[in-house]
Amino acid sequence: DLVKVLLKKSAGMSGRRPEGEVIQIVKRAIHTVVGTFQRKGKITFVLPDNLKWNQDIYIPKGATLEAENGHKVVVEITDYGEDRRNPEGKVIEILGHINDPGVDILSVIRRYELAVEFPEEVYAEIEHLGTEVAEADKKGREDLRDLLTITIDGADAKDLDDAVSLKRLGNGNFELGVHIADVSHYVRENTALDKEAYARGTSVYLVDRVIPMLPHKLSNGICSLNPHVDRLALSCLMEVNGRGEVVSHRILESIINSDYRMTYTAVREILEDGTPALLEQYAEILPMLEDMEELRQILGEKRRKRGSVNFDLPESKIILDENGKPIDIKPYEKSIATNMIEEFMLVCNETIAENSFWQEMPFMYRSHQEPDEDKLEKMEQFLRGFGYYLRKKDGEIHPRELQKVLQKAEETDEERIITRMVLRSMMQARYTAENGGHFGLAAKYYCHFTSPIRRYPDLEIHRMIKKMLHGELDEKASAYYRRKMPDWAKHCSKQERVAEDAERDTDALKKVEFMEDKVGQIYEGIISGVTNWGIYVELPNTIEGMVALSQMDDDYYEFDEKKMLVFGKRTKKSYRLGDKVVVSVAKVDRMMGTIDFAFAEENEDFQE
Repeated sequence: DLVKVLLKKSAGMSGRRPEGEVIQIVKRAIHTVVGTFQRKGKITFVLPDNLKWNQDIYIPKGATLEAENGHKVVVEITDYGEDRRNPEGKVIEILGHINDPGVDILSVIRRYELAVEFPEEVYAEIEHLGTEVAEADKKGREDLRDLLTITIDGADAKDLDDAVSLKRLGNGNFELGVHIADVSHYVRENTALDKEAYARGTSVYLVDRVIPMLPHKLSNGICSLNPHVDRLALSCLMEVNGRGEVVSHRILESIINSDYRMTYTAVREILEDGTPALLEQYAEILPMLEDMEELRQILGEKRRKRGSVNFDLPESKIILDENGKPIDIKPYEKSIATNMIEEFMLVCNETIAENSFWQEMPFMYRSHQEPDEDKLEKMEQFLRGFGYYLRKKDGEIHPRELQKVLQKAEETDEERIITRMVLRSMMQARYTAENGGHFGLAAKYYCHFTSPIRRYPDLEIHRMIKKMLHGELDEKASAYYRRKMPDWAKHCSKQERVAEDAERDTDALKKVEFMEDKVGQIYEGIISGVTNWGIYVELPNTIEGMVALSQMDDDYYEFDEKKMLVFGKRTKKSYRLGDKVVVSVAKVDRMMGTIDFAFAEENEDFQE
C-alpha cells in the first residue's frame, strides 16, 4: 500500500531506523485475492490463501459467479472494510475445486499474478528464428568452436545457458573459460519480447512447472548451449594462478560448439567414484575434468580464506505423479560437480563486476549489505545461548566471523538451526545501480552475469558489456542508462522476491498434501522455531509442522524470548531450538496449509 506517514522519531546516532505512524492509505497495492469459496446458510465468503490477509472476504448475493463450497476463486476487492467490518468483494474467476489436479498450483500462479502465456506480438517477433545460428550472425565474433567446451547441469535441465572450458598454460596457470549464451543478440531493446522479459524479470521454478522469462523457442532452442551445434556466446576467458587470483581476463563475443552435455551425477561419478564405464566414455575430457577439480579446490580455498560464508542448508526435491500428487520428497544431491560450477560462476561474476566498475560503465550490481544492528544483536544473543561468540571491530562484523561459527557448528545437533539463524539475520541481496559489495561472499565487486536466459539483470549486463565493446557507450548513452538503471534494478529485485515467494508457496502446499495420509505416524525431528503459540519441528525431509502450546496438556508452557525456549511452569521441562524430538502427525489441513504435530513418547519407535 502507498501510505502517508507521520514521522514520530528520527534516525538516531546508533543507526536505528526512524519511526512513524501511518495516518492515511493513499493507494491500495492488492486489488485481487485468491481463496477458497465457502457458503454457510445464506452467507457466502472467501477464505484467502494468503494468511497475511487475516480476514474473510464477504461476497454479496449476485457476486458469486455461482461458485460452490471448496472452489478456488479469484476475488476482486470492492470494499476494504474498516474497524470490525470485513472487506467485501466479487468473484471474477473460478479456478476449479480445491481437490482438482493442478488447481492448487494455478491458485498460486493467480495469487502472484504470474504471466504464463506470452502475448501474440512476442511470438510474432520470434517467428523467423530457426534452430541454427544464421551465418550472418557469426561474423565479427571470435571463433572458439575448436576449444574443448562442456556444459554441466542437472539431468532434467533444458535451458543450458553456461558452458565451461579449461586448459593449462605454459606458465602453470589455468585459462578458465566461462561461455554464456548471448541472449541479448536475440532479445533486442524495446521490442515486445524485451518488454515482456523485463516485466517478468525472472523465470519462476514452481514445483510442477517452469514459467520461463523467455519463450521456449529461445530458452530451450537457439539460446541453449546444446552439444554439437554452433551457438552465440559472450565469453569471459580468465587466467587464474595457483592462489585462485585472476591475473588477466578477456571478455569477448564468441561462437562456440559444446562438445559434451554433462550432468552433475556423471561428473561426480567420474571424479569421486571412478566409475569405469564413464571413465571410458568420457576419456577425451577426463584430464580437463581433473584440472577443473583442482581449480575448484583452489578457488574454494581462496574464498574461505577471505571469509566468504557458505550456507549449506538441506534442500529437497518434491517428486510428483502424473496428476501432480506428491509421492516422495528427496534431498537435492550436492557434490563436487555442483560446487565446481558454482565456483566457476562466482569467479566469473566477480571478474565481470570488477571490470565494469573500473570501466565506470552503467551497470547492475548484485549487492549484499552487512546485517543491521538490531538483527546482529538478536543473532549474537541467540548464538551465545549455544556457546558461540562473535568478534566485532568498531561495532562491525566481518563475514569471516560468521564463517567460523558455521564451521564450529558443523556435524553438531544444532548445525541446521545455527545456519538458519545466521541466514535469517542477513540482509536480502538485491540488484543495485551502484556497487555495494557482497557481504556474504566477502566480495568487493559482484554481479549476476551467467544466466541471461532466466534473469533479466544478466541480460541487461550483457547489453552494457557489448555496447562497451563496440564503443557505443558515449556520454549521452551512458547518461541515459545511468538514469534508468536504479529503477530497473529495483524492479528486478521486486520480481525476484515474487518468484521466490511463489516457489516457496508451491513447495509448502505440496508438502502439506504429502503428509495428508501420514496422520498418526511417528518421526524424529529437530526444533526449528519457538514462539508464544507453538513449537515448530522440522523433519529430515525438510517438512515442518507445529506443536501448539495449547495442545500440550501435561503442563502450562511459557515462551522465553531471550533464551528462545519454551518451558513448563510446574515441571520446568524445556524445549529449545536445535533439540531433537519425536513427534506424531496429529492433523493436516490442506485448506489452511498447516501440519500439526504432537510430542510422542521419547522411547517410541519412529520412522523417517
